[in-house]
Amino acid sequence: MLANAALKQASRVQLANKMAPIQSRAFHDLTLRKKTGKPLIGYGRGGRSSTNGQVATVFGCTGFLGRYVVSKLAKQGTQVIVANRDPDESRHLKVTGDLGQVIPLEFSLKNKDQLLECVRHSDIVYNLIGRDYETKNYTFEDVHVNGPRLMAEACAEAGVARFVQVSALNASEDSPSKFLRTKALGEKAVREVIPDATIVRPSIMWGHEDRFLNRIGDADGWQYWVNESKTKILPVAVLDVAQALSVLLNAESSMGKTYELYGAKQYTFEDVFNLAREISMKPLPTYNVPTPVAKLAATFLDKLPYNQMISPDLIQRMTMDDKPTPGALTFADLYMEPTLLENVAIQYLRRFRSNAVFDLPFEKGDGQIQKGVYHIID
Repeated sequence: MLANAALKQASRVQLANKMAPIQSRAFHDLTLRKKTGKPLIGYGRGGRSSTNGQVATVFGCTGFLGRYVVSKLAKQGTQVIVANRDPDESRHLKVTGDLGQVIPLEFSLKNKDQLLECVRHSDIVYNLIGRDYETKNYTFEDVHVNGPRLMAEACAEAGVARFVQVSALNASEDSPSKFLRTKALGEKAVREVIPDATIVRPSIMWGHEDRFLNRIGDADGWQYWVNESKTKILPVAVLDVAQALSVLLNAESSMGKTYELYGAKQYTFEDVFNLAREISMKPLPTYNVPTPVAKLAATFLDKLPYNQMISPDLIQRMTMDDKPTPGALTFADLYMEPTLLENVAIQYLRRFRSNAVFDLPFEKGDGQIQKGVYHIID
C-alpha cells in the first residue's frame, strides 16, 4: 500500500513538472552593465511582482520627490534601498514595492561608513537630498556639497555603476543665491569623483505635497510677493521628474550628461496666483513687498526655531527668472513631454474650494470669476 501511494505521488510530481511553464532564455536576453560588465538577471513577466535584477539606493527618499521616485522604481521590479535618518519617516515607502523589495537603511550624511553600507550592493544611486533652509546642524555646504562628495566617494569605492545627482535649475557658481551656488558646487564635487555621473536640474516642482501650490491655496490673506510678481518661472510636475529619473535607470547613454527638466509653459507668479484664484474660487489677496524689506523681515524670521517657511535666500530666489541653459538636454531627450500646469491644476487646488462650489468644473478663461465676484454656474 505504501509503495503504491509513493508511486502515485511520484507520478503527480512528474505530471506537474511537465505542465509547469518553462522560462526559456537566450543570449539576447542577457543584459550587461556598460561600465562594470555586471549581468542583470530578471525574473517574472515584468512589473511590481517581478524583479529586473537591479538594486537602487535612493537618498532623500522621504522628501517630496523621493517618494515618487521610489514608487516608480519599485513598480519596475527594482530592489530599492531607502536610505533614511528616521525609520518612522520612511515606513510609508514599504508598500510601494513587493515584499522584500523596499529595504530601509539608516545613515548619517556625515558618516562615510554608513553611506558605504547603503550603496555597496547597488547598481545605481540617486541623490535627491536638498534643503531650502539652513539649520545649526546642516548648512547648505553640508547638504549640497560635502554630503554629495562623500556619497560619490562611497559609490566609487563600492564600484557602483551609475550615480544620479539631482541639482536645481539655475544652479551656478556665480549665483547671488547661496542655495543655487552650493547646488552648482555639489555638481562639481560629484563630477570630480565620478566624471560620468548624471546631473538632473529640475525647476520648481508642483504636486500634492508641494510647497508651491499648497502655500498659495492655503495661506488665504497672508500671501506676499516680491519683484512685483513679475518673476518668470517654469514649474514642472513632480510626477514628470520622477518618471524621468526612473527612465535613467536603464538609459546608460545618459551617463556623464546634464538634463534640465522644466515645464512646458512659462508663468509669472502673478499668473499662478490668478490661476489659483479661478480654480479655488477664492480672492486669495496678496501684498507686494519691496525686496529689501522682505529680506530684512526674513532675516529676523530665519532666527526663529523650527522656521522652515522663509529665509533671505528664498526671497532672493523669488526674484530670479528661470533661465534654462541654451542647448541643454530636456524631457524631449528622454522621449517625454511635460504636463501643462493649467490642464491638471484643479486636481491639486480643488481642495481649497468651499463646499458650495466644490464640484464645479473648471475651464480656463470661462469667466467664472471676474473682479472677485463669484458666478455659480447652474
